[in-house]
Amino acid sequence: MYRLTEKPGNPIKQRDKKIMDNFAANAGALAGVKVVDLTRVLSGPYATQILADHGAEVIKVEPPLGDEVRDWGPPFHEGDASYFIGLNRNKRSIGIDLRREEGKGILLRLLGEADIVFENFKTGQMEKFGLGYEDVLKDKFPRLIYCRISGYGADGPLGGFPGYDAVVQSAAGWFSVNGTPDTGPTRVGIPMVDMGTGLYSTIAMLMALHERERSGSGQFIDMTLYDCAVSLLHPYLANYLLSDKVPQITGNQHPNIAPYDKYPTKSGDVYIACGNNRQFRGLCKVLGREELADDLRFKDNGDRSQNRDELTDILRQAMVNEEGEALCARLLANNVPAGAVNDIAQVMSHPHTEHRSMDARIDWYRGAGTPIKFSRTPAAFKTPPPKYGAHSREVMAAHGYGDDEVEALLNDEIVLEKRQR
Repeated sequence: MYRLTEKPGNPIKQRDKKIMDNFAANAGALAGVKVVDLTRVLSGPYATQILADHGAEVIKVEPPLGDEVRDWGPPFHEGDASYFIGLNRNKRSIGIDLRREEGKGILLRLLGEADIVFENFKTGQMEKFGLGYEDVLKDKFPRLIYCRISGYGADGPLGGFPGYDAVVQSAAGWFSVNGTPDTGPTRVGIPMVDMGTGLYSTIAMLMALHERERSGSGQFIDMTLYDCAVSLLHPYLANYLLSDKVPQITGNQHPNIAPYDKYPTKSGDVYIACGNNRQFRGLCKVLGREELADDLRFKDNGDRSQNRDELTDILRQAMVNEEGEALCARLLANNVPAGAVNDIAQVMSHPHTEHRSMDARIDWYRGAGTPIKFSRTPAAFKTPPPKYGAHSREVMAAHGYGDDEVEALLNDEIVLEKRQR
């Protein structure tokens, strides 16, 4: 890595400081970190995309059939589904058949230069490949950080069973608190078990990298969708553990706060959240119902929660003839959290989305920007999601394979540039 250091008596010139600052900004916070990504579908690719956005070198190793979400469409772009496109920018792709001894040898060579390997095979698959952490990789690469995501872990009553987002949502209690009395228990539409696990895994990997600076040693990280789903049950789990009452479906309302709900207006629905008495008083003022703030039924949050049905009826009547956007603007001006219930098209065309750089574009590619905003080392969106095996030759060459070796491995379909069907 290019680095400038300032020595006593030899201060760095302003021009050189600018070069150093520009290098840091272009390189990203994780420049120099190398990740071998064996994951597919959602949680793993989401985690490694976060690392890649911030400068980590991520090599996506795909099996002969490829990451199956390349097929999870429509819509498609040049044969790759939107589901894949949304999770794999800033990565390089190489196809390797790990069932073959030569394929395992290639992976071992990649791991020799890696900081992190990340996989979400069915538990035990890496051991079947002869590439298990405890059996092989721990001793061969003592600084390697190995992160595995599985549905439920390798052991225990559910150990070894496959896990998909909606199945784990169901098993971990998410359905039971999501939905309305009319719909009954319902899946959370956004795959937040997978994405939450990806976020937790990213945090775990960064912790492990930090700890390695002290110890010099890598370690195994055991992440499961089930654990992450249970950990994200707030506040329903906390409510249950304190009250011993099983939480029920609350619809759009908050189980602990009122008013915190969706309300219809003449131009569309709005959502209003009053977390304290000051905000509730501001809501009452904007609606011209200031007396409600002193009504004993609604004086404090506990009172409002106990009498939420009455309060909801009153507020709905007060808003039904309002224009939604204008009402939200007046509420925000009075420090009352409120917003229109937007669809995805409205979100992506909203001026605040552009202002916050949350509409990322690279050539033909368009996706969500990063919510992580560094002052000196910002994220960079350098390359769109790769076609399958697009970097197979490049990755092999970078790891010491000669042209003839690469051609032989391609001819034998140990390394691949096109998916097998």
